[in-house]
Amino acid sequence: MPRKAKELGPLVVSRLIQPGLHMVGGVSGLGLQVHPSGARSWILRATIGGRRREMGLGGYPDVTLAKAREAAREARAAIRQGIDPIEAGREARRVLMEESQIKMTFSQAAEAYVAAHVSSWRNEKHRDQWTSTLRVYAYPVLGNVDVSGVELAHILRILEPIWLTKTETANRLRGRLERVLDWAAARGLRGEPNPARWRGHLDKLLANPSKVRRVVHHRALPIDAMPDFMRALRAQEGTGARALEFAILTAARSGEVRGCTWQEVNLQHGVWTVPAERMKAGREHRVPLSTAAATLLMRQPRCPDRPLVFAAADGAPLSDMTLSAVLRRMKIEAVPHGFRSTFRDWAAERTSHPSEMAEMALAHTVGNKVEAAYRRGDLFMKRNQMMEDWAAFVSGEA
Repeated sequence: MPRKAKELGPLVVSRLIQPGLHMVGGVSGLGLQVHPSGARSWILRATIGGRRREMGLGGYPDVTLAKAREAAREARAAIRQGIDPIEAGREARRVLMEESQIKMTFSQAAEAYVAAHVSSWRNEKHRDQWTSTLRVYAYPVLGNVDVSGVELAHILRILEPIWLTKTETANRLRGRLERVLDWAAARGLRGEPNPARWRGHLDKLLANPSKVRRVVHHRALPIDAMPDFMRALRAQEGTGARALEFAILTAARSGEVRGCTWQEVNLQHGVWTVPAERMKAGREHRVPLSTAAATLLMRQPRCPDRPLVFAAADGAPLSDMTLSAVLRRMKIEAVPHGFRSTFRDWAAERTSHPSEMAEMALAHTVGNKVEAAYRRGDLFMKRNQMMEDWAAFVSGEA
């Protein structure tokens, strides 16, 4: 029978500084390993599955003598039950490491989703809307919640307070929550069904957004009010007024006009080519420049070090409120985007120009897939005449 080690007390153990393994008693096989460097750690020697093994129980003095003996007793109890405590510890550490590697909060998942997709989004404003809605409405509820633990209760807590009062925002937010959670599922970060999905799920719990919100169309001027308005607009000074005038003459979106650069304009051929990355549909758009539009551009001051056609005083792009401010100063009950609607009404009601030509002028996506497949051109020459007619009409010359 092996000789049992003498049971040492805490004071004696604290004085063990000679390198080597010092058996401390109390539990068979328990010893304090003193390393040449001076570091000390607990070792339990035991026979596991017929093999002599050494099991580490932690460093001294972080693990006290009493705790080391307790851990040694638990390890020996496990061995008697046929459990290898060394392999069990390794497996527990492996699982913990894997869990820590794939653990991600909802806010981290959302930021990762944005980083992965931002290059495919149309503009910076779209990215800002994404992040701002999540930051304002979702993060207070879900920010620090593990993405694997997001449940229906979380989603309803976010959406219900604003579903009836800010329906459009709430509906867009729901879609963003759904995309982030789908991304997390694809990355293996969660496995449950998506609690933010609409069809067959939230549509049973929340009112249909199209029936809650009242659709408000962009305020537009009547067709016959355009000539008088354009005369008043041309009397206005400032870059904002010229940008708005150019937007009306080209039936372009405000953002496309504010981002227009001299490099995109070819006055010799009378065309403004808006690159795909600045277009809502993600396709390059050629805009015929009427004589009035080309004349406006030729009168714009041009600086070699400023690429923008319509720039603020410091050379930066105009803000999205600059054009709206022009209309407010003129006391006009309309918004810049509304002039595209006026143009569309004019083309349909006052001209014989085909509907698809007006849609192309507005850079709308062709809804009919068959028509889109066969009509690959942009009707540029025909649209050129239409824009001349539009310029003549708004100038009171038609």
